[in-house]
Amino acid sequence: MENYSIIIFILAIVIGLSAFADKVKLPYPILLVIVGVAIGFIPSMGEIEINPEIIFLLFLPPLLYDASFNISPKDFKTNINTIGALAISLVFLTTLGIAIVAYYIIPGMTWPLAFVLGSILSATDAVAAISITKGLNLSHKTLTILEGESLINDASALVAYRFAVASVMGSAFIIWKATLQFVLLLGGGFLVGFVMAKILAFILSRVHKKNVEVTISFMLLMPFVTYLIAEHLHVSGVIAVVVLGLTIARFSKKIFPESLKNQSRSLWDIIIFILNGLIFILIGLNFRYILKDIPNDMILPYIGYAAIITLVALLIRMARIFLQKINLQKAFQNTKRKRKVSEHALLDFNNSIIISWSGMRGIVSLAIALGLPKLLEDGTPFPERTVIIFISVAVVLLTLIGQGLTLPFIVKTLNAGKEDGKEEESKP
Repeated sequence: MENYSIIIFILAIVIGLSAFADKVKLPYPILLVIVGVAIGFIPSMGEIEINPEIIFLLFLPPLLYDASFNISPKDFKTNINTIGALAISLVFLTTLGIAIVAYYIIPGMTWPLAFVLGSILSATDAVAAISITKGLNLSHKTLTILEGESLINDASALVAYRFAVASVMGSAFIIWKATLQFVLLLGGGFLVGFVMAKILAFILSRVHKKNVEVTISFMLLMPFVTYLIAEHLHVSGVIAVVVLGLTIARFSKKIFPESLKNQSRSLWDIIIFILNGLIFILIGLNFRYILKDIPNDMILPYIGYAAIITLVALLIRMARIFLQKINLQKAFQNTKRKRKVSEHALLDFNNSIIISWSGMRGIVSLAIALGLPKLLEDGTPFPERTVIIFISVAVVLLTLIGQGLTLPFIVKTLNAGKEDGKEEESKP
């Protein structure tokens, strides 16, 4: 009964703070994280244990489905080059960069353990970035790229994580096997998502006129079913849900009446609002319980390591995005290319900076870290597990609070500079 009371208490806080956030001029996710940390240190507050499998099943399917359902397929296709660069190559580059830094600065880190830490922190959380920048007039292109990245990068990070943990467990890393498994995971996820979308479309085409409640219920249930089936078949549940969302979005636009779209949208908005709120407050709540397993004399050094890793991840992201900006410009100007890059796909300085600074870590990194095995196959404890979890959570908090608090200022400054530039151009 105590756990149910805590959950109701947290939901009440999530809803109440949403109205309070505007008054204190603080981004809603940042406020939830700070309040979560504060509540976690209340002596009478019981520990809320996060089950990673439940987190992935409860949070990922609806959030991914909602984002993929609402993203414009045309804009997604236009920016697919940049989205792919961020969601795949940047994830593996970040894993490598963090691993190198962790190996050399953190005592007790072996190469396999360093790669485990790198893979945990390789995926960004665009939910946080978009929640923080809500109402700041981000360009449609920037939003599309951030949302598109978040739809795919979790799959890349989970693949990197699996191989890193397997390496700690004693399995040899073979590059061609890793590449083949990555392709099979993505390809299998795409196939499952496509098949489930066809099944859902078949059902919806026959019931949407007769029973609105059944139609919406099927649309709510299918992301969870699709994710479970994909994971059971050992392919990417993330990609499966994304494909489901993209396919059903096109289908619904053709056959659903406007009233049904509005009802469905209203219900999804409430679900996503509650889930987003729970994500950020859970991140804050868990800091105290992770902190208790760290020796007092090592807390500040580990926070320092987390700060260095945060900076390294940010620099890698900025370097990759500006390299992408240059590559797109060259491809656009290359007249010999058969398939020219669209002018709408080009990045300018402003959106490159905003996309770079929007690389916060979130619930996926937290869930992956907490999902680390406690024991190796021989029964010995997983080495440096507590350290890896603590540093991962510290990086999540540093990116959410540090980058999160400064991101609105950066967006406003760049937008103001852009408007000033236009005014100067308009003068005779």
